[in-house]
Formats: sequence, C-alpha cells, structure tokens
Amino acid sequence: MNLSYRIYYVFLRNLTSYKRFVVPTLIVSLGQPLFYLITFGIGMGAYMGYFGGKPYLYFLVPGVLVSSVMLSASFECLYGTFVKIVHEHLYDSLIATPVSAEDAVAGDIVWGAFRGLISGILMLIVAGFMRIFPASVANVLVLLVLMGFIGIMFSSLAMIVTSMAPHFDFFNYYTELFLTPMLFFSGVFFPLDHFPPWMKIFAQFLPLTHAVEVSRAAFTGQVSMRLLPNFLYLLLLEIVAFCAGVKMMKRRVVK
Repeated sequence: MNLSYRIYYVFLRNLTSYKRFVVPTLIVSLGQPLFYLITFGIGMGAYMGYFGGKPYLYFLVPGVLVSSVMLSASFECLYGTFVKIVHEHLYDSLIATPVSAEDAVAGDIVWGAFRGLISGILMLIVAGFMRIFPASVANVLVLLVLMGFIGIMFSSLAMIVTSMAPHFDFFNYYTELFLTPMLFFSGVFFPLDHFPPWMKIFAQFLPLTHAVEVSRAAFTGQVSMRLLPNFLYLLLLEIVAFCAGVKMMKRRVVK
C-alpha cells in the first residue's frame, strides 16, 4: 500500500466542498440520532423506569452517540463516494494529478471519519443540554479517541461495499441487513443481559457492541483496563477494513 502526505490534500478538497453545505449537512447528521433520543429516550423512556438507578435517557445517550458516528461515516463513504466515482468522476481527476489512487481512497476514508466525529461531537453537545455528561474531562478524551476509531472503521467498511456497488440500490443490502440490525443487537437501546446465550455471543462479534460498551463506561465513570479488549478488537477490525477498503476501491478506480 503506497500512501503519502497527499491524503491531506484529498481531505482538504472535501473540507472546502463541505463548507458550502455545512448547515444542511449538520441538520441531516443530527436528524436520526435526535429522533432516537426524543422518541425512545423521552417518549418511551417515561414508561421504561430506571436503568442502574438513573432514567432511561442516561442509558440511551452513549449508544446513540456512537451510532451517530457510525451512520455519518458510513453514509459519507457509501453515497458520497459513489457520487464522486460514478457521477462526478472526481477520482479520475484526482489520479490524473500526483495523488495516487490509494491516497484518494484513504483521504475519503479519513474524511468520512471526520464527518462521523462531527456528528459525535454534536451529539455530545445535545447531551450536555440534556444535562447528561461524561464522567470527567479525561473520559471526554476517551470518547474522542473512540469516535476516531469507529469513524475510520465504518468508513472503511462502507468503502468496501462501495467498491462493489453497481448502483445506489445496492447499498440497501448493507444498510438494511447490517447497519440497522446492528443498532438493535449491540446494546444501544436495551441491555444485552436477557438475550439468549447464542445472541450474546453473536453480539460480541459486532463492532458497535464494543463501541457502545466503551462509550457507556465513559459516561458512567467506569473506564478501566477491562475495556482494553474492546479497543483492541476495534483497532484490529479497523486495520483490516482500512487495508481492504483501500485495496478494493483502488481496483475499481484504476479498472
């Protein structure tokens, strides 16, 4: 894999383009997570009772935060990248410059992670207005690192899917059969304690499960070395997905 500092220029190009649509994209990024917080946290939360001695909203926020990072990063590298390749032919223009195909793809992955990070920070701000805060300033840093991890990982996974996509409808398989079920089987909306044993084992293979566990620990003040396996699993999956995403997308770009 031949990566260089030119990744930065691809990222900068995306940032410059993003500035023209910053307000509508921020509103869209907040839409679905806010919907979950309002309908599940406030609406259904009134009937849910307490979780660990606190209202349901305190349980919900950490999971919704990391899921917002996942969704923003994924959609950017699904639909956004597909438009650049098929409709705008942006990749053809990029690789006609000193920017390599690997740099172009990696730059888009980093950009997707940045979009996810923005969504996560916005959710942190919204949670603050709801008087739900991480346990300490150090835990805020843990959350930022976590958002960077899962942003890169889900951007890379989305890039793998985009490298095989013949049209927009192809993304429905990924979003409806992978992303959406993962929201409900990773402990975002309810604990995994009462799941059947086989489902608990299945949930441990889902990356969002580990991200939710770390996020919830940051809000409850239970960050410790016991979370190291969660971070290592996310890191391993991130590295594998990143390398595969760059390689597979390069094959499509230069084909």
